[in-house]
This record gives sequence, C-alpha cells and structure tokens, in this order.
Amino acid sequence: QPGDAVICSGSIGAHGITILSARESLGFETNLKSDTVSLNNMLSRLLKNIEEVHVLRDPTRGGLATTLNEIAAQSDVGIMLNEASIPVHSDVAQACEFLGLDPLYVANEGKLIAIVPEDEAEACLAAMKSAPHGEESAIVGTVTDEARGYVQMTTLMGGVRMVDWLNADQLPRIC
Repeated sequence: QPGDAVICSGSIGAHGITILSARESLGFETNLKSDTVSLNNMLSRLLKNIEEVHVLRDPTRGGLATTLNEIAAQSDVGIMLNEASIPVHSDVAQACEFLGLDPLYVANEGKLIAIVPEDEAEACLAAMKSAPHGEESAIVGTVTDEARGYVQMTTLMGGVRMVDWLNADQLPRIC
C-alpha cells in the first residue's frame, strides 16, 4: 500500500556474481562467496515482532529489480528506491562494473524483501538486523501511489530513473 516501507535483508548480488565467477572461471581475486543461508530464524523474529506484513518475497531470480517490478505490477502501486540505501558490497559492485551488469538484477540467495506499513518499518528492520545474517538489512525504498506498476530509483546523483524490466536475461540462468 502507498506509504509502506520496502526493506531488504542484506547486501545484494553476491550469490549471482559468485556463481557466475566460478562457472565461467573468471578468477576474481575477492572474498566473494554465495550468500545462501536459511532465513527461518529471521522470519520467525520478524513475524513475532511485526503485527502487519504486507509482502515477503525472495529476490532470487532477476534480483531485487525484477522482484520489485513484479510486486509493483501485481499490486498496482509504484515503488521508489533510494540507491544510497541499497546495500551492495564493493566486490559485487566492482565485478558488476567490470562485467557491465547492474547489481539490482543479479540473483540472490538467503535474502528477503519485506514490505510493511511505515509505522512498522523500524521494528521490522530491528527484527531483521537482530537475526543471524540480517546485520546489513536496510530500508531501501517506499511504496507510492505514483507511477503505478513501475519501480523508480532516486540515484546517487539526485536524479530519478526507471528501474525497468529487463528485455532479456542479464546473464545466463544460474540456478
């Protein structure tokens, strides 16, 4: 619903870049590893502490951008992301830049997106951060009644851009 907060449970893209690097023998000299983890502890804490959760989704295939586009289209709402708030490890960002990929579309494992009423956002964030593997959880955007069916993002430069559906797979399916 408009006014809801969009929360991601941690940094994005590590799984996809790790698998792509290993499969294609890219040999990135980083500490990247897949972020595959069980989310049952985080979900249990979240559901015990939050009265109203509107959406819970995993941003696996197609990453954060595709998942949020699906939610915006299905719910007939707009979503406005804040690029500065989206956690992306520097190793992932650098690999994506080198490969010409956008980390918003890179696959994730062990991550979840929660969309909750604005007045539940801080409690939701605290519950997620207190769980194992949730330390990097962040409020990454809000649901709006503008640009219904679309995801937009306030960029680091202060502009606004569309975070559109990809016309084709950004990279071969990894899972």
